[in-house]
Order: sequence, then structure tokens, then C-alpha cells
Amino acid sequence: MSCRVRRVDALQESDIEGLAAVLFDCVEGGASVGFMHPFTLGQALGWWRGLAADVEAGRRALLVAEDEHGIVGTVHLVLAQPDNQPHRADLCKMLVMRRARKQGVGAALMDAAEREARTLGKTLLVLDTASQDAERLYARMGWNRLGVVPGFALLPDGGPCNTTYFYRQLA
Repeated sequence: MSCRVRRVDALQESDIEGLAAVLFDCVEGGASVGFMHPFTLGQALGWWRGLAADVEAGRRALLVAEDEHGIVGTVHLVLAQPDNQPHRADLCKMLVMRRARKQGVGAALMDAAEREARTLGKTLLVLDTASQDAERLYARMGWNRLGVVPGFALLPDGGPCNTTYFYRQLA
């Protein structure tokens, strides 16, 4: 799949709608990304609207992947960290629509996030995931697996899931 990754510095309504569609698709597909069933498109729209101020203020670096039909994936870096951690960022909400998975979108988003982090002077990235597919991607891309916390979160249907933590030192 051919996709283009870009940074979004200010969320337009069309961005919010595309990002909400991605989030809704992922939660509907069972992704443990902080939301429970029943989950509505309205909730997804509200979540992205709530994030807009952090994006515009530069507290989060938001990246989106687009194909010829619109936004198919996203990831963001939480840049606002405690005073003693200016060198790091949290990589969050790496989401890819089910129709675009296993086509290089996730890898393109991760590459772009790492480049963006380097540009911003970050030397350490951390993330957590409840997805075994994502775990394989992160390991393949050189991320270091720290360990698993059993039953850390819930799947959207209420069942427990493990969470795996990773880090990546940037050169």
C-alpha cells in the first residue's frame, strides 16, 4: 500500500473526522486502546477534539498516514514530560485501520515518529501495547522489549489483556 505520512500541527475538522474513523475502526476490531464497548463514532470525535489543544500547543506531535481514500493510521508522541525527562517522549495510540494493516502503514508511522523525535532532540522513546501484531512490528524495528504486565488493561469487550512495554534509544 502506498501511503503518505505527515505531521499535523493543528487539527482541522476533516482531520478529526478521519482520525475518529481510524479510532472507531480499531476499537470495533477489539483493540485495547483505552475505550470500551459500546463505543460510538461520537466518542471518537470527542476524544480527538479533546486532544487538539495539546497538538496545537506542541505538547504532542501527531502524525497521520493517508492513502488515496484518506487517513488510514496515526501515532503521536507525548512531548510534555517532567522536568527531569526532557530527553524522552511517549509513543502513543499507534492505530492502523484494519483494511490497511500488514501493508507497511505501521512501519511508515513508526519510522516517521522516530525521525520526528530525533528532530525534536529526543533520545529515548517508550511505549506500551496490548497487541501481539504490534509487538512483532516493534521488535522487527529494533525496539527493546522490557516485559509484560499480566491483566494490565481490558479489551473493549471487558476481557483482561496483558500489556507489553518497549523502549527505543535513538542515535
